[in-house]
Amino acid sequence: MPTSEPRYELSPKESALAQTIISELQDWPDKILNSHKAAGHPIHKLVFVADLGFTVNNPGIEPVVSKVLEHRSAQGPLQVLMNINPNYGGTGEDQWAWALCDAPLLLYALVRFGLKDEPVVIKGIDHLVELQRKNGWPCAVSPEMGKFRGPGRKDDPCPYANLIMLQLLSVLSDRFNSPEAQLGAETALTLWENRTSQHPYMFYAGTDFCKLKAPLGWYDIVHVLDVLSRFPYLRDDPRLLDMWQIIQKKPITDDGYIPESIYQAWKDWDFGQKKTPSAYLTHVIRRIEKQLQNQTT
Repeated sequence: MPTSEPRYELSPKESALAQTIISELQDWPDKILNSHKAAGHPIHKLVFVADLGFTVNNPGIEPVVSKVLEHRSAQGPLQVLMNINPNYGGTGEDQWAWALCDAPLLLYALVRFGLKDEPVVIKGIDHLVELQRKNGWPCAVSPEMGKFRGPGRKDDPCPYANLIMLQLLSVLSDRFNSPEAQLGAETALTLWENRTSQHPYMFYAGTDFCKLKAPLGWYDIVHVLDVLSRFPYLRDDPRLLDMWQIIQKKPITDDGYIPESIYQAWKDWDFGQKKTPSAYLTHVIRRIEKQLQNQTT
Protein backbone atom coordinates (compact mmCIF):
# COMPACT_ATOMS: atom_id res chain seq x y z
CA MET A 1 0.00 0.00 0.00
CA PRO A 2 1.18 3.55 -0.61
CA THR A 3 2.57 5.04 2.57
CA SER A 4 1.09 8.18 4.11
CA GLU A 5 3.16 11.27 3.77
CA PRO A 6 3.59 14.32 5.98
CA ARG A 7 1.62 17.27 4.66
CA TYR A 8 3.49 20.45 3.87
CA GLU A 9 2.26 23.38 5.94
CA LEU A 10 1.94 26.46 3.78
CA SER A 11 3.08 29.81 5.13
CA PRO A 12 0.69 32.75 4.71
CA LYS A 13 2.69 33.91 1.68
CA GLU A 14 2.63 30.42 0.17
CA SER A 15 -1.10 30.10 0.80
CA ALA A 16 -1.64 33.27 -1.20
CA LEU A 17 0.63 31.99 -3.98
CA ALA A 18 -1.27 28.69 -4.07
CA GLN A 19 -4.57 30.53 -4.35
CA THR A 20 -3.11 32.52 -7.25
CA ILE A 21 -2.28 29.27 -9.03
CA ILE A 22 -5.78 27.93 -8.43
CA SER A 23 -7.21 31.16 -9.84
CA GLU A 24 -5.00 30.84 -12.92
CA LEU A 25 -6.11 27.25 -13.43
CA GLN A 26 -9.73 28.39 -13.77
CA ASP A 27 -8.81 29.29 -17.36
CA TRP A 28 -7.59 25.75 -18.10
CA PRO A 29 -5.85 25.37 -20.41
CA ASP A 30 -4.55 28.91 -20.82
CA LYS A 31 -1.36 27.79 -22.57
CA ILE A 32 -0.62 25.49 -25.46
CA LEU A 33 1.73 22.67 -24.55
CA ASN A 34 4.64 22.73 -26.96
CA SER A 35 7.34 21.60 -24.53
CA HIS A 36 6.78 19.15 -21.70
CA LYS A 37 9.77 20.66 -19.93
CA ALA A 38 8.07 24.08 -19.67
CA ALA A 39 7.96 24.47 -15.88
CA GLY A 40 5.27 27.14 -15.96
CA HIS A 41 2.75 25.15 -17.98
CA PRO A 42 -0.61 24.69 -16.20
CA ILE A 43 -0.18 20.90 -16.14
CA HIS A 44 2.78 21.27 -13.75
CA LYS A 45 0.90 23.80 -11.65
CA LEU A 46 -2.05 21.41 -11.46
CA VAL A 47 0.19 18.62 -10.14
CA PHE A 48 1.87 20.95 -7.66
CA VAL A 49 -1.46 22.05 -6.18
CA ALA A 50 -2.54 18.42 -5.94
CA ASP A 51 0.70 17.54 -4.15
CA LEU A 52 0.11 20.35 -1.66
CA GLY A 53 -2.95 18.43 -0.51
CA PHE A 54 -5.78 20.32 -2.20
CA THR A 55 -8.80 18.20 -3.19
CA VAL A 56 -12.12 18.69 -4.96
CA ASN A 57 -13.50 19.74 -1.56
CA ASN A 58 -11.37 22.89 -1.62
CA PRO A 59 -12.76 26.02 -3.27
CA GLY A 60 -11.72 26.42 -6.89
CA ILE A 61 -10.58 22.86 -7.53
CA GLU A 62 -13.81 21.29 -8.78
CA PRO A 63 -14.27 23.77 -11.69
CA VAL A 64 -10.72 23.03 -12.85
CA VAL A 65 -11.28 19.29 -12.61
CA SER A 66 -14.47 19.63 -14.67
CA LYS A 67 -12.55 21.39 -17.44
CA VAL A 68 -9.81 18.76 -17.40
CA LEU A 69 -12.41 16.01 -17.71
CA GLU A 70 -14.05 17.65 -20.73
CA HIS A 71 -11.31 16.45 -23.04
CA ARG A 72 -11.26 12.66 -23.16
CA SER A 73 -9.61 10.69 -25.90
CA ALA A 74 -11.18 7.66 -27.54
CA GLN A 75 -8.32 5.59 -26.16
CA GLY A 76 -8.96 6.68 -22.57
CA PRO A 77 -6.26 9.19 -21.51
CA LEU A 78 -7.24 12.81 -20.98
CA GLN A 79 -5.98 15.37 -23.45
CA VAL A 80 -4.15 18.68 -23.34
CA LEU A 81 -3.97 21.40 -25.99
CA MET A 82 -0.79 20.90 -28.03
CA ASN A 83 0.98 22.31 -31.03
CA ILE A 84 3.88 20.25 -32.33
CA ASN A 85 6.12 21.67 -35.04
CA PRO A 86 6.04 19.68 -38.33
CA ASN A 87 9.84 19.50 -38.11
CA TYR A 88 9.31 17.19 -35.13
CA GLY A 89 6.59 15.09 -36.71
CA GLY A 90 3.62 17.17 -35.61
CA THR A 91 0.96 19.00 -37.59
CA GLY A 92 1.85 22.55 -36.58
CA GLU A 93 -1.78 23.11 -35.57
CA ASP A 94 -3.45 23.49 -32.19
CA GLN A 95 -5.10 20.21 -31.27
CA TRP A 96 -6.29 18.23 -28.29
CA ALA A 97 -4.06 15.21 -27.84
CA TRP A 98 -2.08 13.27 -25.27
CA ALA A 99 1.40 11.87 -24.87
CA LEU A 100 2.90 9.54 -22.32
CA CYS A 101 4.87 12.48 -20.96
CA ASP A 102 1.72 14.41 -19.98
CA ALA A 103 -1.26 12.03 -19.65
CA PRO A 104 0.02 10.35 -16.44
CA LEU A 105 0.35 13.76 -14.79
CA LEU A 106 -3.29 14.66 -15.42
CA LEU A 107 -4.45 11.34 -14.00
CA TYR A 108 -2.07 11.64 -11.04
CA ALA A 109 -3.49 15.06 -10.18
CA LEU A 110 -7.06 13.77 -10.43
CA VAL A 111 -6.26 10.83 -8.16
CA ARG A 112 -4.70 13.19 -5.63
CA PHE A 113 -7.75 15.44 -5.86
CA GLY A 114 -9.88 12.44 -4.80
CA LEU A 115 -11.17 11.04 -8.11
CA LYS A 116 -9.37 7.71 -8.24
CA ASP A 117 -12.65 5.77 -8.53
CA GLU A 118 -14.07 7.80 -11.43
CA PRO A 119 -14.60 5.56 -14.50
CA VAL A 120 -12.84 8.01 -16.82
CA VAL A 121 -9.79 8.03 -14.55
CA ILE A 122 -9.72 4.24 -14.34
CA LYS A 123 -10.06 3.91 -18.13
CA GLY A 124 -7.20 6.33 -18.69
CA ILE A 125 -4.94 4.53 -16.24
CA ASP A 126 -5.73 1.14 -17.79
CA HIS A 127 -4.72 2.34 -21.23
CA LEU A 128 -1.47 3.92 -20.10
CA VAL A 129 -0.43 0.88 -18.07
CA GLU A 130 -0.96 -1.32 -21.12
CA LEU A 131 1.56 0.73 -23.09
CA GLN A 132 4.42 -0.66 -21.02
CA ARG A 133 7.01 -2.76 -22.82
CA LYS A 134 9.64 -5.19 -21.51
CA ASN A 135 11.98 -2.29 -20.77
CA GLY A 136 9.48 0.11 -19.22
CA TRP A 137 7.27 2.79 -20.73
CA PRO A 138 8.26 4.20 -24.13
CA CYS A 139 7.61 7.45 -25.92
CA ALA A 140 3.97 7.04 -26.97
CA VAL A 141 1.41 9.52 -28.28
CA SER A 142 -2.21 9.67 -29.37
CA PRO A 143 -3.16 9.27 -33.05
CA GLU A 144 -3.70 13.04 -33.38
CA MET A 145 0.03 13.61 -33.01
CA GLY A 146 0.91 11.69 -36.14
CA LYS A 147 4.49 10.47 -36.33
CA PHE A 148 5.79 12.58 -33.48
CA ARG A 149 8.14 11.03 -30.96
CA GLY A 150 11.09 12.22 -28.95
CA PRO A 151 14.70 12.07 -30.16
CA GLY A 152 16.35 8.69 -29.92
CA ARG A 153 15.75 5.04 -30.71
CA LYS A 154 12.10 4.05 -30.73
CA ASP A 155 12.86 0.82 -28.85
CA ASP A 156 14.26 2.70 -25.84
CA PRO A 157 12.20 3.52 -22.76
CA CYS A 158 11.50 7.19 -22.13
CA PRO A 159 13.01 8.02 -18.71
CA TYR A 160 10.50 10.79 -18.02
CA ALA A 161 7.40 8.90 -19.16
CA ASN A 162 8.54 5.91 -17.12
CA LEU A 163 9.05 8.14 -14.08
CA ILE A 164 5.66 9.82 -14.14
CA MET A 165 3.92 6.50 -14.77
CA LEU A 166 5.57 5.25 -11.57
CA GLN A 167 4.46 8.45 -9.86
CA LEU A 168 0.90 7.68 -10.91
CA LEU A 169 1.04 4.05 -9.77
CA SER A 170 2.57 5.07 -6.44
CA VAL A 171 -0.76 6.58 -5.31
CA LEU A 172 -2.92 3.65 -6.41
CA SER A 173 -3.33 0.91 -3.82
CA ASP A 174 -4.41 -1.64 -6.45
CA ARG A 175 -1.43 -0.89 -8.71
CA PHE A 176 1.23 -0.19 -6.12
CA ASN A 177 2.70 -3.69 -6.03
CA SER A 178 1.79 -4.61 -9.60
CA PRO A 179 4.23 -6.27 -12.00
CA GLU A 180 4.05 -3.12 -14.11
CA ALA A 181 5.15 -0.95 -11.20
CA GLN A 182 8.00 -3.32 -10.37
CA LEU A 183 9.16 -3.41 -13.98
CA GLY A 184 8.98 0.36 -14.26
CA ALA A 185 11.00 0.74 -11.07
CA GLU A 186 13.65 -1.65 -12.36
CA THR A 187 13.82 0.38 -15.57
CA ALA A 188 14.36 3.61 -13.63
CA LEU A 189 17.10 2.06 -11.51
CA THR A 190 18.78 0.48 -14.52
CA LEU A 191 18.84 3.86 -16.24
CA TRP A 192 20.60 5.29 -13.20
CA GLU A 193 23.02 2.37 -13.03
CA ASN A 194 23.98 2.87 -16.69
CA ARG A 195 23.78 6.67 -16.66
CA THR A 196 27.26 7.18 -18.10
CA SER A 197 26.63 5.07 -21.18
CA GLN A 198 22.89 5.14 -21.84
CA HIS A 199 21.02 8.36 -22.60
CA PRO A 200 17.66 7.33 -24.09
CA TYR A 201 15.73 10.15 -25.70
CA MET A 202 18.63 12.44 -24.74
CA PHE A 203 17.92 12.25 -21.01
CA TYR A 204 21.10 12.55 -18.99
CA ALA A 205 21.80 11.88 -15.32
CA GLY A 206 24.90 13.99 -14.90
CA THR A 207 25.75 17.14 -12.98
CA ASP A 208 22.53 19.02 -13.73
CA PHE A 209 20.43 15.96 -12.94
CA CYS A 210 21.97 15.80 -9.47
CA LYS A 211 21.25 19.44 -8.54
CA LEU A 212 18.61 20.09 -5.89
CA LYS A 213 15.52 21.73 -7.35
CA ALA A 214 11.77 22.02 -6.92
CA PRO A 215 8.96 21.57 -7.71
CA LEU A 216 9.02 18.01 -9.00
CA GLY A 217 8.29 18.77 -12.60
CA TRP A 218 11.02 17.20 -14.68
CA TYR A 219 13.67 14.44 -14.65
CA ASP A 220 16.08 15.13 -11.79
CA ILE A 221 17.45 13.32 -8.74
CA VAL A 222 14.96 14.73 -6.23
CA HIS A 223 12.00 13.79 -8.40
CA VAL A 224 13.32 10.30 -9.16
CA LEU A 225 14.20 9.64 -5.51
CA ASP A 226 10.87 10.91 -4.23
CA VAL A 227 8.96 8.59 -6.56
CA LEU A 228 11.11 5.47 -6.17
CA SER A 229 11.33 5.78 -2.37
CA ARG A 230 7.54 5.38 -2.22
CA PHE A 231 7.88 1.68 -3.13
CA PRO A 232 8.86 -0.46 -0.11
CA TYR A 233 10.09 -3.35 -2.27
CA LEU A 234 12.96 -1.18 -3.46
CA ARG A 235 14.46 -0.97 0.03
CA ASP A 236 18.15 -1.72 0.25
CA ASP A 237 18.54 -1.53 -3.52
CA PRO A 238 22.11 -0.23 -3.85
CA ARG A 239 21.17 1.91 -6.84
CA LEU A 240 18.48 3.73 -4.89
CA LEU A 241 20.78 4.17 -1.92
CA ASP A 242 23.49 5.44 -4.24
CA MET A 243 21.20 8.29 -5.29
CA TRP A 244 20.31 8.97 -1.66
CA GLN A 245 23.98 9.21 -0.71
CA ILE A 246 24.39 12.00 -3.25
CA ILE A 247 21.61 13.93 -1.53
CA GLN A 248 23.14 13.28 1.88
CA LYS A 249 26.38 14.89 0.77
CA LYS A 250 24.64 18.12 -0.20
CA PRO A 251 25.26 21.16 2.05
CA ILE A 252 22.54 21.74 4.62
CA THR A 253 22.05 24.59 7.09
CA ASP A 254 20.01 24.66 10.29
CA ASP A 255 17.11 25.87 8.16
CA GLY A 256 17.41 23.19 5.49
CA TYR A 257 18.58 22.73 1.93
CA ILE A 258 19.35 25.52 -0.53
CA PRO A 259 18.19 25.02 -4.13
CA GLU A 260 21.03 24.47 -6.58
CA SER A 261 18.95 25.02 -9.71
CA ILE A 262 15.70 26.89 -10.26
CA TYR A 263 12.80 27.34 -12.62
CA GLN A 264 12.16 31.02 -13.38
CA ALA A 265 8.44 30.29 -13.61
CA TRP A 266 8.52 29.58 -9.86
CA LYS A 267 10.64 32.55 -8.77
CA ASP A 268 8.03 33.75 -6.25
CA TRP A 269 8.35 30.57 -4.19
CA ASP A 270 11.16 29.94 -1.72
CA PHE A 271 12.62 27.27 -4.03
CA GLY A 272 12.82 29.82 -6.85
CA GLN A 273 16.17 31.21 -5.65
CA LYS A 274 19.63 29.83 -4.81
CA LYS A 275 20.70 31.94 -1.83
CA THR A 276 18.71 30.78 1.18
CA PRO A 277 17.21 27.46 2.38
CA SER A 278 13.88 26.42 0.93
CA ALA A 279 11.31 25.07 3.37
CA TYR A 280 9.47 23.27 0.58
CA LEU A 281 12.56 21.64 -0.94
CA THR A 282 13.67 20.61 2.55
CA HIS A 283 10.22 19.13 3.16
CA VAL A 284 10.49 17.00 0.01
CA ILE A 285 13.95 15.73 0.94
CA ARG A 286 12.82 14.94 4.48
CA ARG A 287 9.87 13.09 2.97
CA ILE A 288 12.27 10.99 0.92
CA GLU A 289 14.27 10.27 4.07
CA LYS A 290 11.13 9.22 5.94
CA GLN A 291 10.03 6.99 3.08
CA LEU A 292 13.43 5.30 3.03
CA GLN A 293 13.41 4.85 6.79
CA ASN A 294 9.94 3.31 6.64
CA GLN A 295 11.24 0.85 4.10
CA THR A 296 14.49 -0.10 5.81
CA THR A 297 13.28 -0.48 9.41
